[in-house]
Amino acid sequence: MDCRVNRRNVLKQIGAAGCGLWVSRAANGAEKSPSERLNLAFVGSGGRGSANIDALKDQNIVALCDVDARRAGPTFERFPKARRFVDFRKMLEEMDRQIDAVVVSAPNHIHAPASAMAMRLGKHVYCEKPLTHSVHEARVMAQVAAEKKVATQMGTQYHSSGNYRRAIEILQSGVIGPVREVDVWTMAAEGGSERPKDCPPVPAGLDWNLWLGPAPYRPYHPCYLPREWHFWWDFGGGVLGNVGCHFMDLPFWALKLRYPSSVEAEGPPVHPESTPRTMTIRYDFPARGNMPPVRLTWFQGRRSPRVETDKVPAWDTGFLFVGEQGMLLVDYDRRVLLPEAKFAGFQPPKPSIPDSIGHYKEWVAACKTGSPTGCNFDYAGALTEMVLLGNVAFRTGTKLQWDADHLKAANSAEADRFIRREYRKNWTL
Repeated sequence: MDCRVNRRNVLKQIGAAGCGLWVSRAANGAEKSPSERLNLAFVGSGGRGSANIDALKDQNIVALCDVDARRAGPTFERFPKARRFVDFRKMLEEMDRQIDAVVVSAPNHIHAPASAMAMRLGKHVYCEKPLTHSVHEARVMAQVAAEKKVATQMGTQYHSSGNYRRAIEILQSGVIGPVREVDVWTMAAEGGSERPKDCPPVPAGLDWNLWLGPAPYRPYHPCYLPREWHFWWDFGGGVLGNVGCHFMDLPFWALKLRYPSSVEAEGPPVHPESTPRTMTIRYDFPARGNMPPVRLTWFQGRRSPRVETDKVPAWDTGFLFVGEQGMLLVDYDRRVLLPEAKFAGFQPPKPSIPDSIGHYKEWVAACKTGSPTGCNFDYAGALTEMVLLGNVAFRTGTKLQWDADHLKAANSAEADRFIRREYRKNWTL
């Protein structure tokens, strides 16, 4: 076989906790009544897309797009009145007047081109994490959202949890003192594969060329689908890209972080095509107001060394805030002050950060009324930039001095090719 190589104010007080908010207008300048249903279109209708559709099924689902008819088939059957598309560009062009908002659940390399096109057409956008595949795309997405003043939300659903709010209130109480270090870890270790040499036929119902989208062409192989694309540089960002925005969201929010001053990473030898199974990244941030400089360290495939040295609970994932007077360990559903004996009598502060009405509900309300969302693209774009810079540092093997104003590493011209990616012909951002 020839194998030649031929993406009302609902939470007005959240800003006090350090999360940027963006107040939007409704699509095409017209607000909707809170009781009126949105006309939604979906880019990606199987897999993660089907979960997002289920969360938003009380709205009016008018269009479904997916390049894989097999995977999206059950969703197509559930919504027979929705128009079906394979190419999101045709969907947005043909249904411009019928669509209020767009949900993007396709693989990472499709996030930016689909979301940017939708926003430029005046559509509100909900996009899965990470917001983009590259650092440059994240900056563009934030800029387009601000220009078009549309309602946006990135799919970091736990950002809207009560556990995160209570953790931030504990930090704001000052009980552990100023925080200068944060350790974030996951035991997940995936990646490091070699590109297959065989070329099986493309399955019926899958448009492989459209699945590739702006990525360089390569022959189809089942090693990329349905989720393994995460671990190939052309499509995903590895474990870091898959869960980094989830796990680093709380420190980013709680400590009012934005752009790091430097980033360095270490791990196995860099593979030109696949992402590393393990990695350690150190992000350094400058002082913010009365908050001191802080180092955030990402441990992938292992826990923080403090599990051994400081008797920190050996959770499989953890976000550990290290203060001058103690530590706070958090994950999605738990939080504990350490050492536990020292804080045995601690009384949590009275809740001061309003609970979210729900991650999806925030976005729906914003689309209709212009109310704020917690993970709008200004906030999510900066978070995604920070996270993905870890991969840039790893791939260059250099401690990057980050110049956020100019979107470049001041000390590494090589980093430019990882900060920005070249799109295939006929694909634009």
